[in-house]
Amino acid sequence: MTQEQLTRKKSSKAFKNGFIGGLVGGAVAVAGGVGIMAITNPANQATTPATQPSQSQVETTNTSTGTKGGTEITKVVAEVKNAVVSVINKQATSRNNLYGTQQTGGELATASEGSGVIYKNENGYAYIVTNYHVIAKSQELEVLLADGTREKAELVGSDQWTDLAVIRIANTNVSTVAKFANSDDVEVGQTAIAIGSPLGSEFATSVTQGIVSATNRSVATDVDGDGQEDWVVTAIQTDAAINPGNSGGALINSAGQVIGINSMKISKSSVEGMGFAIPSNEVVSIIKQLEENGKITRPALGISMVNLSSVNTRVVQQLNLPSGVTGGVVIAEVDSKGSAKAAGLQPYDVIVEMDGQKIQGIQNLRKVLYSHKVGDKMEVTYYRNGQKQTTTISLTETNSPSL
Repeated sequence: MTQEQLTRKKSSKAFKNGFIGGLVGGAVAVAGGVGIMAITNPANQATTPATQPSQSQVETTNTSTGTKGGTEITKVVAEVKNAVVSVINKQATSRNNLYGTQQTGGELATASEGSGVIYKNENGYAYIVTNYHVIAKSQELEVLLADGTREKAELVGSDQWTDLAVIRIANTNVSTVAKFANSDDVEVGQTAIAIGSPLGSEFATSVTQGIVSATNRSVATDVDGDGQEDWVVTAIQTDAAINPGNSGGALINSAGQVIGINSMKISKSSVEGMGFAIPSNEVVSIIKQLEENGKITRPALGISMVNLSSVNTRVVQQLNLPSGVTGGVVIAEVDSKGSAKAAGLQPYDVIVEMDGQKIQGIQNLRKVLYSHKVGDKMEVTYYRNGQKQTTTISLTETNSPSL
């Protein structure tokens, strides 16, 4: 073993401790110091407790960017609101005893409520898109239609990283299906109308109106709850009032087309009118895959990593980076069977570019990586012991969000 290898081995434990010590704690995602919250309504916050792949294609239509008066808006809402439903997440009740928390008798109760949008009615089923966090950990799902009918729902597929899920119900009582707009045509200042179930199903099909405040707004989030911002959501920002329970509901334009699925809002008391919706074009792309496969299969590098900015100064000094390198991700571990290992990457390497795009942190690394398909080749630029190097990685498949 060389002196260099010995030094790297001895520093392994301290280095990993440095990773952990340098991380930003807390499960609530933060963007610029402002809390970002998902907008599902927990059952205990409601004012009243609530009790197969298709062959057709879901497509977008030409987008309206105009504004309309009150009477016309009323007509638009009347045409669409029956396609917006309440989604009720039921889980086993639990109680605390001397030995900890235990589940009781298998009885299910409402754990949280959100919203959903019916986008297809076919072969005896109505398909509904909602947020992943609306259905997460559910043991049973129920849908409350606009006319008050309740239907048992089954999960078709879900994806934590895009915060989208597809469920379906029997279509016996379904008559209205929403249409998706082309979100690339959405303009700042155009009318935006939010429809959903704020504070739960007691206020189902509530309507609020505002404007599109921004498009392509980047919002950093901590998806896996590890204390690091690991994903950047590209969202439509709106000032239409969005509240807990609106998650999964529709953001529509003045033509009644869905331009986005409401997902989160700024959760700071001094901030008003900053809600975010997943753009309809992304929604359409994801739900097609969820209908076909039940999940999103993504390419993987076969590594675990931390942001360079999260590593403490002493450990950064050990990496011997040039003074101009301030962004990137540091490899913590390499899967012995992964594509990164085959390409020669090692722990402590600092990735700074992928396919010519600068890597500032895990957030945009995921964006760059997930823009590729399994089997693609990527050129990765990294530093090892202060020396800039390049390698080519053949991307392998993963069903998990790990990299």
